[in-house]
Amino acid sequence: MRIVTFGYQTWGHRTLRSLIDSSHDVVLAVTHPPSEHAYEMIWSDSVEELAREHGIPVHLAQRPDNELIDRVKQLEPDIIVANNWRTWLPRELFDLPRHGTLNLHDSLLPKFTGFSPVIWAVISGQSEVGLTAHRMDDGLDTGDIVLQRSVPITPTSTATELVQATIDLIPGVLIDALDQIEAGTAVWTPQRLEDRTFFHKRSEIDSQIDWNWPADQIERLVRAQSDPYPNAYTHFRGRRLRITKASVSECVYGGTPGRVFIHEGDGMVIVAGADAHLGRNRGVVIERLRTDDGVEHAGKEFFPQGGGYLG
Repeated sequence: MRIVTFGYQTWGHRTLRSLIDSSHDVVLAVTHPPSEHAYEMIWSDSVEELAREHGIPVHLAQRPDNELIDRVKQLEPDIIVANNWRTWLPRELFDLPRHGTLNLHDSLLPKFTGFSPVIWAVISGQSEVGLTAHRMDDGLDTGDIVLQRSVPITPTSTATELVQATIDLIPGVLIDALDQIEAGTAVWTPQRLEDRTFFHKRSEIDSQIDWNWPADQIERLVRAQSDPYPNAYTHFRGRRLRITKASVSECVYGGTPGRVFIHEGDGMVIVAGADAHLGRNRGVVIERLRTDDGVEHAGKEFFPQGGGYLG
């Protein structure tokens, strides 16, 4: 099939790479200009560079305009494939090809519609993440589904590992979906939108630890903000601490949330949970941290004894 791609960062790059390696013909690669946004500098493989290396025409844009729509019309694609295109596509564009637009979204829709789905999935304690191929419609990630595949979230999975695992699903999901569409065997399943969960873009404040959260939720936040993402952070005596490794304590600790308490295992226990004063909660064991000068510290070394509060 003749294909126009809309994609950005490593997701768009892996999508384009999969199509280059297939029997399909990519007639145009549409992508965004490079960005200095913190999250967009991660997973930043260039769609533009890959397309130019293979002689594929490139169109750079922040959002579609009349010039782009006219260009796509002239190319008469059979289908548009989108992955990590960051702005809205109008119906005039996504309905233009005879097979419409196939969008890839790195969650198991209708759960985790929107932004940073893998990070939010780890934070919220899900058992799996995945990749969905669906038909684009007027909503955000709401179109009928043709194919989904998943990978498990283990008790030690980091967001970085899971993002890579979902990226690795792209070739199989994309080519299988296109084969079904081309053969006329695709079965499109409407989403149960009443089950939808919709998450916003993450910013720096979303990585700040709230010690009123239960310990297991804080530990998941740390794993969800694994390098190279901006780490989960807290403050101690005027210094910002980025927590790079943590665990849930073996023992139960009571007191005030955020209290730097006592050594356990390889780290320092921090009292956690809004009802910690009842003495029923596990604490968070800080095992590794990084200060703003970039220096890594073992939890026991940075906190040689208990005392004081994180906040």
